[in-house]
Amino acid sequence: MQWLAEVCVKRPVFATMIILSLVVVGAYSFFSLGVDLFPKVDFPTVTVMVLNPGSSPQEIETEITEKVEEAVNTISGIDELRSSSIEGMSRVFVQFVLEKDVNVAAQEVENRVQTVIPNLPVTAEQPTVIKLDSDAAPVLRIVVSAPANIREVTEVARKQVKERIESINGVGQVTIIGGRKRQVNVWVDPDKMRAYNITPAQVSNALRIQNIEFPSGSCIGRRRSRRAAV
Repeated sequence: MQWLAEVCVKRPVFATMIILSLVVVGAYSFFSLGVDLFPKVDFPTVTVMVLNPGSSPQEIETEITEKVEEAVNTISGIDELRSSSIEGMSRVFVQFVLEKDVNVAAQEVENRVQTVIPNLPVTAEQPTVIKLDSDAAPVLRIVVSAPANIREVTEVARKQVKERIESINGVGQVTIIGGRKRQVNVWVDPDKMRAYNITPAQVSNALRIQNIEFPSGSCIGRRRSRRAAV
């Protein structure tokens, strides 16, 4: 350090210019430094979500969650395995060690989950495997309320608020939490069902069959052609 002090004493202008250069570079670096809500770290965490509307938490736990956990538990490199079973939905969180590649981990979980699908309830939807992305966390939450029933408020939030926000440049995804979707309730008469020897499952199957739509081809005429659906 003696040579540095000697240079500063003998060449004060040179020393001053070096100090000013360092100050300018430091100021420029400080103001151009990027700031993120979360650091750029890929946590090898994979979430398996299965929906089964109408099922109780106990049924979700025994019929879905335990089977998914048993399938993915044999994957190497798992650091933590936890789950959440609520009404109509099962979530299994699989966290791997940091050395595990998140893409490889997601593919291994996807392969194991595919083997469980035949053992899941018939009413369960297709399992969804999602990689944890810290940058995908919601940065804005909007609450919609009005002096009307929840069905009308849900339609306003879906058709007016959600669609307009989705059209904004830079918006990745808009999700509606809560609300009530349009549905048709069918109330059956137990006495008439017993008289006609009909079970609730038969009524459900009849409604499902009567509401199937699939393409049936096209009809070509002299002037125009039509496509029909049944």
